Amino acid sequence: MAIVYDTYQREEAERLLPLLNIGDPHRVVAVRDGHTITATQFIAHVERVASQLPDASAAVNLCEDRYAFMVAFCAIALRGQANLLPPSRAPHAVEEVMAAHPGCHAVGDQPMDPAPHRYHVLPPLLLDLSASASVEWPSLSAMQDVAVGYTSGSTGAPRPNVKTWRSLHASTAGNLRMLHNVVGERFAVVATVPPQHIYGIEMSVLLPLLGDVQVHAGRPFFPADIATALDDMPAPRVLVTTPVHLRALVESGVRLPPLAAILSATAPMPPELATQAERCFDAPLLEVFGSTETCAFATRRVTVDSRWSLYHGVHLHPQPDGTQIEAPQLDAPATLADIVSLHDEGRRFELRGRHADLLEIAGKRASLGDLTRRLLAIPGVDDGVVFQLDDADAIGVRRIAALAVAPALDEHAILDALRASIDPVFLPRPLRLVEVLPRNETGKLPRSALLELLARHICA
Repeated sequence: MAIVYDTYQREEAERLLPLLNIGDPHRVVAVRDGHTITATQFIAHVERVASQLPDASAAVNLCEDRYAFMVAFCAIALRGQANLLPPSRAPHAVEEVMAAHPGCHAVGDQPMDPAPHRYHVLPPLLLDLSASASVEWPSLSAMQDVAVGYTSGSTGAPRPNVKTWRSLHASTAGNLRMLHNVVGERFAVVATVPPQHIYGIEMSVLLPLLGDVQVHAGRPFFPADIATALDDMPAPRVLVTTPVHLRALVESGVRLPPLAAILSATAPMPPELATQAERCFDAPLLEVFGSTETCAFATRRVTVDSRWSLYHGVHLHPQPDGTQIEAPQLDAPATLADIVSLHDEGRRFELRGRHADLLEIAGKRASLGDLTRRLLAIPGVDDGVVFQLDDADAIGVRRIAALAVAPALDEHAILDALRASIDPVFLPRPLRLVEVLPRNETGKLPRSALLELLARHICA
């Protein structure tokens, strides 16, 4: 068996996959500052940046502008280097990733102070109307490591996950197939998520690289800015966002140009929010399910069906402590902490929770996800989270804590409301009111940030 696998590895290493879906050399890849950027211009920018990068095995890609990130991503890969994608742009997160990859460098599109070690600012990416369409279109080895994505740290320390170019080609094929069924083969993307996150890479970097898709270079945050960015793009338009960003968009009352679809990931979509969004923006809201380890592999429209549909070629195998997944983008099966039940001959599934979220106290069971949903259902609670502490008490039980954003309530009122819907052994103690939860750029809550915030409020 090992000989067969080694032969496969050698054959894949010799196989070349295109860096860019060429099709028409003049197809639009991105829209930046109101200007369209063609495939030809993009490759010219990539080759110019690649020629200026230092020798190394890897580079942290810190570009904020989405088009600059795409250029740097491909230039780094062309130099045979891996794009390092830290869980955040915070200096300590970048330093930790760089320390784990000795000799690497960092690339960005803006000066930074303080700047990471061996930091290089990209040259200006000016439009050149004379860029030749007869350039040699670059390819990469299928087995080349092109990215190392780090998990968010919401369940512990961030962990690295290596992505080969074959893997990213395969995962993108699944995402394109899913979107083609809803919006057609040609569409435009505006994304509110950072390109460094695996969801942002999949839906706003790889789609324009490998599909007939154009992307807005910005990362609009405020509702009015999202509307302006969408207005810059041709129909059909797809908005790539998260539940946190979408809730702000719905509550703002802003009017958006016609949308063909809204994509959401990084956290479960509350059905009531999905219903509001579809009513406000007259477009289907599609969730994608995946992880940094696996990339996306399932989708659903929660206003129609709570069950998830697997992508083509994906198979799930429930395990006692999670779920094993086989997918075209994985070289070997991976095991996720998610607990699922399968339906329709294994092609659809329901999510039952995460193994790490399951609690057992005094012979009773609950899940942190369900407890958080009950906290958020309390009128007056704008945001909140329930989590388990690391240290056990005198009888060996790890206590449950909660943080809530509820300006009009006090802690006693929230606990009284929870007492009416959950068993007393699962009441969070301590529960503290905070002004805002420490969500990262994609709306996730790093565990270290939660523990730090709780400690500050306990000591205050």
